[in-house]
Parts: sequence; C-alpha cells; structure tokens
Amino acid sequence: MNYLTVPFSKKYKREEFSCNKISLDAYIKTQVSQDIKKRLAACFVLLANDQETIIGYYTLSNASIPLSDVPEKLRKKYPKSYKYIPTTLLGRLAIDSAFKGEGLGAKILIDALKRSLRVSESELGSVAVITDPLDAQAESYYSHFGFIKIPDSGKMFLDMNTIKQLKI
Repeated sequence: MNYLTVPFSKKYKREEFSCNKISLDAYIKTQVSQDIKKRLAACFVLLANDQETIIGYYTLSNASIPLSDVPEKLRKKYPKSYKYIPTTLLGRLAIDSAFKGEGLGAKILIDALKRSLRVSESELGSVAVITDPLDAQAESYYSHFGFIKIPDSGKMFLDMNTIKQLKI
C-alpha cells in the first residue's frame, strides 16, 4: 500500500513550518523527536518537492476509550465484558499555511486513516480512529470526513468499518 507520507526523521527541515496554530507549530519544531524516542507517538510527514522540507504532518498513537463512549449503534457490536476498547489516536494533523487550500489536509488525513486501517487489520487491534480536535474549526473539519463527536469528552470517533468502506 502506497502512502503519501514518510516517517519523521530529524534530517527533515522543520524550522520554517507554520500552520498558524502555536501548539502544532511548536510540536513539530521542538517536541516530536522526544515523543518518538519515548514511543508516545509515531509521526508521519509530508515533504515539499525538495524531499527535505516538512509541509505537513500527523501523529498516531495507541489509545482506548470507554465502551460507554462508543456511539450506541456501534456499541452493541462489542462484547459487554470490554470496559474499554482499543483505538488509534490521531493526535495531531497540520499543514503549513503556505500550502493551505491545496487539499493537502484531506490527503494526509486519508493517509492517516489508511495507515490506521492497515495496522488494525494486520498488526494491532483497533476498532476506530479517535481524535481530540484542537478547536471548533478542527471539529468541523473532522465532521466533514464522518467523525462523530463523543458526548461529554470532546473527542471524535470514526470506526474502522466506516474507514474500510470509504473510497480512499
């Protein structure tokens, strides 16, 4: 399966990255290497034509959510003996502002969903991708792709079966 992104490496240029969200800019510039080293997240980057400059990125991690947080129509599919179900956390997703409007956010989101689905089918159980949107704009963005808001948590949920049915 081909991917648009590659795993993060310190050799890539990230100093100029700016998506106009302070926390996302700071993460790629100062924190990502430590998170990878500590196995807190895997980071995948989209590179400019020079194959060195980062123009977008996302992170994935293992996570779980209470079964009670799963939307009712899906909850009944899982054994009641599971108090928590395994998920994949899409922790961060950002595109450099200079490339906004080119559809790259959608492309790397699809890349993240494909990667998450592949791993859930062959390497590590996960019933959904979850995300915790940074703000209302991000929440609206994820809703556009089918993510469902989990009441009382701020998180959003997209189950793997839905991802599998997407024409991506």
